[in-house]
Amino acid sequence: MSNLLAQWATQVSEAELSTTIPRRWAHTQGVAGRAGELRSVVGADAELLIASATLHDIGYAPRLAITGFHPLDGARFLRDTHKADERLVRLVANHSFALLEAEGRGLQQMLATEFPLLNEPLLVDALVYCDMTTTPDGARTTAEERVAEILGRYGDDSVVGRFIRLAAPEIFGAVGRVEAALAAQPR
Repeated sequence: MSNLLAQWATQVSEAELSTTIPRRWAHTQGVAGRAGELRSVVGADAELLIASATLHDIGYAPRLAITGFHPLDGARFLRDTHKADERLVRLVANHSFALLEAEGRGLQQMLATEFPLLNEPLLVDALVYCDMTTTPDGARTTAEERVAEILGRYGDDSVVGRFIRLAAPEIFGAVGRVEAALAAQPR
């Protein structure tokens, strides 16, 4: 993957999010920035991680929201409209334990069939880390604060609230693994 992939991802994401949902665009930029900090952890997959971080929430764009489930809508857009790299599309589709939320929406089988989870745990964890340590405004936060913020924004009884409570241990585990990998890097 070349730097061209990350540049393309930025152009696509900015076109879809910056004017229609600027706060989501701010979050996206923060998540992409975090991804850039993980180059030493993910090595040759750094550009793929940055591109997936840049595109992870593209399915929120109003014109793309077909099912109302942004990981699925975004992945379909990237696959069908842009013929994007399969690994990139699968990362977007499954970011931050989307399969758990898809189950609550009755979309789990559809998501799993169209976009199987990548069997690349470090890359999957890295995207979770980037997303779940970035606020809606693009600032740094802890995974615990991010989960609490999501619960506060959506409410305990919403689909998202139920999902985030279910996914929290997985999120904290993924973030912990990436933090351990970062700590193990030579200084």
